Amino acid sequence: MERDAAGVLKAAISGILALIVLLGGISPSFAQTSPAQAPAAAAPPAQVREMMQLMQTPEVKQWMSTQMATAPAGGSAAADQMSVLSGLLQHARRHVAMVSDAAMTLPFQIGNASSLFLGEIAANGWPRMVAQFLAIFLLGAMVESLARYAFRRRRRRLAAMAGMHLAPRVIPALIFAAATVLALLSLGWPPLSQSIAIVCVVALIVQRFTICLGGVLVDLIGLARAEEERQGITAPTMPGRVVALFWYRRCATFVIYFMLGWAAIQSMEPLGYSPSARLLVGYILGIGLLLIAIESVWSRPHKDEKRGHGISWALTVYFLLLWSLWVAGFNWLLWLGIYVLLLPRVLAVSTIAVKSLQQTEASFLATRRIATVLLDRGVRALIIAVAAIWLGQMLGVGADTMAAGETMVDKIARGVIGGIVILLAADLLWHVIKAYIDGKLLDSSVDGGATDEEKARRARIQTLLPIFRNILAVVIAVIAALMVLSGLGIEIRPLIAGAGVVGVAVGFGAQTIVKDVISGMFYLWDDAFRIGEYIESGSHKGVVEAFSLRSVKLRHHRGPLTTVPFGELGAVKNLNRDWTIDKISLNVKYDTDLVKAKKVIKQIGQTLLENPEFGPHIIETLKMKGVEQFGEFAIEIRLSMMTKPGEQFVIRRNALAMIRNAFKENGIEFAVPTVQVAGDRDAEVDAAVARYAAHARANGEPAA
Repeated sequence: MERDAAGVLKAAISGILALIVLLGGISPSFAQTSPAQAPAAAAPPAQVREMMQLMQTPEVKQWMSTQMATAPAGGSAAADQMSVLSGLLQHARRHVAMVSDAAMTLPFQIGNASSLFLGEIAANGWPRMVAQFLAIFLLGAMVESLARYAFRRRRRRLAAMAGMHLAPRVIPALIFAAATVLALLSLGWPPLSQSIAIVCVVALIVQRFTICLGGVLVDLIGLARAEEERQGITAPTMPGRVVALFWYRRCATFVIYFMLGWAAIQSMEPLGYSPSARLLVGYILGIGLLLIAIESVWSRPHKDEKRGHGISWALTVYFLLLWSLWVAGFNWLLWLGIYVLLLPRVLAVSTIAVKSLQQTEASFLATRRIATVLLDRGVRALIIAVAAIWLGQMLGVGADTMAAGETMVDKIARGVIGGIVILLAADLLWHVIKAYIDGKLLDSSVDGGATDEEKARRARIQTLLPIFRNILAVVIAVIAALMVLSGLGIEIRPLIAGAGVVGVAVGFGAQTIVKDVISGMFYLWDDAFRIGEYIESGSHKGVVEAFSLRSVKLRHHRGPLTTVPFGELGAVKNLNRDWTIDKISLNVKYDTDLVKAKKVIKQIGQTLLENPEFGPHIIETLKMKGVEQFGEFAIEIRLSMMTKPGEQFVIRRNALAMIRNAFKENGIEFAVPTVQVAGDRDAEVDAAVARYAAHARANGEPAA
């Protein structure tokens, strides 16, 4: 069971990658079908040469141009379309006829090639040549087996290390390639055998690395799927192991078959086969590729019974159409069809691979943000760029077309392909820069323990880097757009001059925006405020939360967020710089012992200074400054302390509570306003009492 599992893990690339390699497998060697590559025709007869010379005379050229200029315009569009269709039909007929004629001469060419190759082998000795070919086929596999045995004991330890999931598979493949190339270089080869041996070595190495990387991808997908199941994710993003192994086996089969066919066709060239004969063999071998693709589509796992058959039939017809275009010689249509089906699936597989690597190597990539971006965006950009450049090569659009004289269509095609590459490079550059800046912002967070100088530096970084990031985004976008326009043949110097004029006009029409942007630049230049600082400006106050090119966002201490343009700020009061002095006023009675009160307050200040929570934030502790003034009902005394910005509020509240308790313990009373009301009510009461006593005595009654 372990041996079967190991064989299964070696067998494939993943999901949809089989179709990717399937269609990508139609290489230029299989697709060299241009009539220009056919064997040179025999020399034309003398009459034909005379006619061609006559066509080059100025008189004939002038007469032909006149006739074309005076031709009736009606029906020209239809005539052009008919001529295009007729040209395509003639091209297909010539191509098929060329390949068909090669079938008649193929037995003769096989006989010549066999005698040529066997004669070289016989001249150099059969045992020696057989041994040399066996060496390049077997030496790499033998050395790789030894490497696998060495890695078997250390595989678990390497897999547990960050970034080492690739090592147990990639290193033996590298050893295989090195041993095979060494066998090729260390042996002496005759000319024909050397060409064939080089082709065989290339085919072996490509096969080995395709299988190796496919196995790595299957391992990563399996680990990522296991991680999702461990986390309890109900909707997994990774394909199942059955799907991955299915496409892995199909991909391995396809790559082996394709590279064998490629090696056979490439080996035919030094043996003297004509281009048409090589094309014929390629088309015949291409039937095998077609069958592998169709079988993969129809036997794919987990397909819907109703909808799946319709997709299978559609893909089967599509593959047959592509093979027919290839045989007919329409390479540009062939590659367009391949790219329509290929590119989305390549990007999907690359996304799955990157996501799997990120999940399985999360600890390794957590501190390597740029590596993560290069994996995510770089692989995608590389795939699209290579696809665009390769498509341009297949369509005959290269860097040398301008020197050879290019048509408008070639110029536009070259500009579009170059524009795609430029935009992809700009996108990758922007995401790398953004990842670097975001990492710096995350590392420079003002939270956590740090010195005051370090906190100030971090706050400065938090303020300036977002502005710098936005400026870089604009610069990269503008430069990329100008480069794309230049590649399309558009003169950009008038655009730049016009943009300057438009900029001046916009500046006059949007003076407020210009004022805001310039004011913001000077505020940042003067370091007037930073992220996280509390500022006041006119009617606006709050904590600075974020910047843009023209405004600042202030969070009020009660919650509202205010966006203030820089042009409206004016003078800014920063309440979070260096230090702050907090003053406290107390009212005590006139009979208060001020010396005693000063001692009590001094003791409270010392207690605050010794407190581990408040002490680090106190620059000058609480102390009594003296009598501020004599009030109507109290003596007003003034207290002060110097603290770090923003810390005075908490320290002040605790200091007031301590002062109240200490004054109560030491008999010091706070003065409060009192009201005394005076009148004649007491005199009236005394008079009433006296009258009552006199009346009682007169009547002989006892006084109360």
